[in-house]
Amino acid sequence: MTSPARRHYQQVSAALAAAAAAPGESMEGAGPYDLMLAKLHQDKHRLKLVQSIERKADTKREILPDYADYVAGVLAGGRGAQDDVLLAVMIWRLDAGDYPGCLDIADYALANNWKMPDQFSRTLATVVAEDFAEAALIVLKAEQFDPQLLQRVAALTDQHDMPDQVRAKLYKAIGYALQADPAEALPYLERALQLFDRIGVKKDIERLQKQLGNPAGGDSAGT
Repeated sequence: MTSPARRHYQQVSAALAAAAAAPGESMEGAGPYDLMLAKLHQDKHRLKLVQSIERKADTKREILPDYADYVAGVLAGGRGAQDDVLLAVMIWRLDAGDYPGCLDIADYALANNWKMPDQFSRTLATVVAEDFAEAALIVLKAEQFDPQLLQRVAALTDQHDMPDQVRAKLYKAIGYALQADPAEALPYLERALQLFDRIGVKKDIERLQKQLGNPAGGDSAGT
């Protein structure tokens, strides 16, 4: 177990390295970053050996604390330089169910216009919106999901270009998370349908309209 002094050192070192890198540059060449990047390559190799998606998520939960101090340091002291370690941790946190932790990185990355690594064909905003929506929709099949997290995703990605189908998926997830309040949920599902008519929410819209005493499907507010 890492000592408090060692953790403090890692966090301060990361903050200083991130502060020294200008916006638009890469963190490559900074000592703390290069160390974490080497660890990241090792951990990715470890994950490739795991076939089960469930076990991969468990492995990520085991690995992620090793990056916590580095991430905290960069977020506290950084000026926005591209950091592929943080992007990997962002995705792993989502896969591991650490949704607020994922969004803390996403907020910083989107604000500084980071690019996804070359192996990704989607933009950062698209990855955040789509992967978060998909994760929420899976959770919602069995339990509740905090709609405020999804609304935060929508706010973070609102000004970024992405396929309409992806934004529709995000609005669908928000609508489903808000279904306990039909008046709140309905505009999100209607907006999802406007963006992509095969998003699969027509029956949900009809059900919510009936709950609201509006079976004919009259006008409702937009999102």
